[in-house]
Amino acid sequence: MCALGCRTDYWLVTTDHLTDRIWFRNDDDDFKAGMNISAVLASATEVNVLSFELMSNHVHFVLSCSCDQAERFIEGFKKRYAQFVHHKYGTKELLRRNGVDIQHINGMDESLERAIAYVQMNCVAANICLSPVLYPWGTGDCFFSGKPVRGTRLGSLSRRAQTRLIHSTYELPEDYLIGEGGYILPSSYVQVGLVENIFRTPRRMNYFLQNSSKAKRRLASNEQKLPAFRDQIIVSAIPDLCQSLFRKSLGMLDSDEQAELLKQLRFRFSANVNQLARVTDLPYEIVTDLLDSI
Repeated sequence: MCALGCRTDYWLVTTDHLTDRIWFRNDDDDFKAGMNISAVLASATEVNVLSFELMSNHVHFVLSCSCDQAERFIEGFKKRYAQFVHHKYGTKELLRRNGVDIQHINGMDESLERAIAYVQMNCVAANICLSPVLYPWGTGDCFFSGKPVRGTRLGSLSRRAQTRLIHSTYELPEDYLIGEGGYILPSSYVQVGLVENIFRTPRRMNYFLQNSSKAKRRLASNEQKLPAFRDQIIVSAIPDLCQSLFRKSLGMLDSDEQAELLKQLRFRFSANVNQLARVTDLPYEIVTDLLDSI
């Protein structure tokens, strides 16, 4: 239990990085489910969401609420998304032991700006896109966009259609907007005006984005060490590659074949050890042993 349990404040909420699997296997369905669960949990727990990003093997949120609410929010998110994964893939207990870190953010200095920038720049640091505004699975394009928000009102759908969309019977506000991607637009519930007031100007926000720890780490790192392809692209390629190389599915490969598959994935997709472990659901230690055996 958080020591500041009932006090309303700002919180950076981060789940541990899964090392041997990924949260979101399919760019469309899985990420859309995560986006809609974010909308449901924001309303159900009455938290104010300032910023968030859904990455392939972890998630980040900046929230304004009590610490107790933040805990309920992220545990509810993990539970609902795990239920979705179990229903779709049959995977049990995907996130049961996935740890969560909830850090208090001092709203009196620039810690809040830095936390929001840190979250927004996750996709850039992961070498997924050039700018956070290009990443759809979060709040990347919510702030200082200069363009009107367009979508379909949730209330224009039947209750059955709404339930299918958000994977829940929870009743969201009817004025929430559904984007072309088929999920509730974050601007419907994220505190866009509050965040823009915090940063005051687009230029000041851009300063924090470019000087965030994520941005600095990316500039300082060797680009070859960063994944060249998203996890979901490699996951979708593995079944065909296994059939082409071995005429078997991934789960039927012996250790020598697993080693060859890892070698091929590393060569074809410039995947590092961490990424190979995530996309193959193999423990990190086994991946390193297999690669060493080649």
